[in-house]
Amino acid sequence: MDKLIPDPPLETTPLADAIRADDQAKNREAIKRALDFYLCPEPKKPRQPSTMFLVNPSVDTESLLAHACESLASASTAASNFANELSGAQRSTVLGIQQIVMLAELAVNRALDRVDPQT
Repeated sequence: MDKLIPDPPLETTPLADAIRADDQAKNREAIKRALDFYLCPEPKKPRQPSTMFLVNPSVDTESLLAHACESLASASTAASNFANELSGAQRSTVLGIQQIVMLAELAVNRALDRVDPQT
């Protein structure tokens, strides 16, 4: 269907152009903020470890693994000694804990072998 009366031509003034450009800039900024909020969230702050017990960052990996291995061996021995004082279900629980500690000790030993292979 044809319009009998055409639309009047848009008459723009410098003020109207400035207002339109300002609105478009504000819209672009709002759109960018909305897209950034949903599509590019700010990275989470890295986890800050507690400084109460802090391992010296300059200690080499081999020393850390050796210390972990010794600690796990001590925990395994302590659990074994404690299990000897118990009976029944409590003994089984402590022996299960000891087995988990021993498996962790084996994993640390393997990592230590990779860091410093013994010939």
